[in-house]
Amino acid sequence: MTWRTADIPDLTGQVALVTGATSGLGYETALELLKHGADVLVAARNPEKAAKAAETLTQQVGRAPTVLELDLADLASVEKAADEVLTTYDRLDLLINNAGVMAPPYRQTVDGFELQLGTNHLGHFALTGRLLPLLLSGSRVVTVSSFMHKTVSGISEQDLRRPASSYRKWESYGKSKLANLLFMLELDRRARAAGADLLSVGAHPGYAATHLQAAGPELAGRPRQAQLWAAATRLVAQSAAAGAWPSLYAATYPDLRPGSFVGPGFLEYRGAPKVVLPTRTAQDAELAERLWAWSVEATRVDPALTVPR
Repeated sequence: MTWRTADIPDLTGQVALVTGATSGLGYETALELLKHGADVLVAARNPEKAAKAAETLTQQVGRAPTVLELDLADLASVEKAADEVLTTYDRLDLLINNAGVMAPPYRQTVDGFELQLGTNHLGHFALTGRLLPLLLSGSRVVTVSSFMHKTVSGISEQDLRRPASSYRKWESYGKSKLANLLFMLELDRRARAAGADLLSVGAHPGYAATHLQAAGPELAGRPRQAQLWAAATRLVAQSAAAGAWPSLYAATYPDLRPGSFVGPGFLEYRGAPKVVLPTRTAQDAELAERLWAWSVEATRVDPALTVPR
């Protein structure tokens, strides 16, 4: 039977945090979670965009989300946002690590990391680690990756601080998406080893029409290229709403196994979600353990998976 958003169970009373929720996949994910009763935190870097997205969500659903200011490219901002959540809420049922940047010109995060790995992986690693006290009693963590993780064969500690001279934007994007999966699966392994009631799963949207494709050319000051990307995407991609289905399935499907990776059913390109396979590299437990250690050193966040008493 084909899954649709109508199959999402009642989420009344649950608290969900979605990063990058002002547009695209994150917005559509937040919208459906709100529709099904969850209290949603819209986490975003730009306060004006977050406020506008929250206003539109309220008009569509009739219930307002909560705006959480969060810049994943700034570890101090991650710490501040996590502290706000920890002091305001006594539960966090869903954490959707969705936000990301794709193929921008060379940039560094506030803390000196290559922007894509620093934002897509290290920011979410630090956020998840800091929120663990709320996540160890039956919560789900959904980490959004991409089929672009298949384009790279590995990752090294040096990639985190790669200089401009050796930067290749699509390679760095693929490595950041590989890092997402390595983190997701290592979090699952550590949670199960600790006996913690935490479900760590992953998702990827296939090819979905979002602003992500045009953002890189815009940052590079190439408006014509951005327009061409946007036009091509509209022609061949599925909608952002459909692209959010794997994330929503991963977040809400009752019988999903720990460590599952969910993508579109038709050639992992589009369509209804199903469980798919990551690459062998993404399933490399030794590489995942090394990435975890590098991430702890880089972020100074050491996620402690201790079973609550």
